Amino acid sequence: MKVYLAGPMRGIPHFNFPTFYRAAKDLRAQGHEVFNPAERDEREHGKKVAASRTGDLAEAEARGFCLREALAEDMEWICLHAEAIALLPGRERSKGANAEKATAEALSLQVIYLEQNT
Repeated sequence: MKVYLAGPMRGIPHFNFPTFYRAAKDLRAQGHEVFNPAERDEREHGKKVAASRTGDLAEAEARGFCLREALAEDMEWICLHAEAIALLPGRERSKGANAEKATAEALSLQVIYLEQNT
């Protein structure tokens, strides 16, 4: 199944990339194709975005990250490719993850709630 991975990033050390990477690895081990936004961010901007110890958006933007571009690419993948969205713990406090979840629900995609140990 094609799964989009969503969860909190802003305000979390290293933008929560370690959690995203672990969850993507687990989902792939289950046979899913995974779009991991942390991987996309690193592919586009290198390690400099994840280097943030505070997960501060302004700091990431100063290093070349563009939230509008990232969210546009995320939403495009959800709309055109995803069959499901997997939600990391804490997503309810994330504006981006809530927008991604709402889009997935509007498209009647499967919603997967991941456990804390992911």
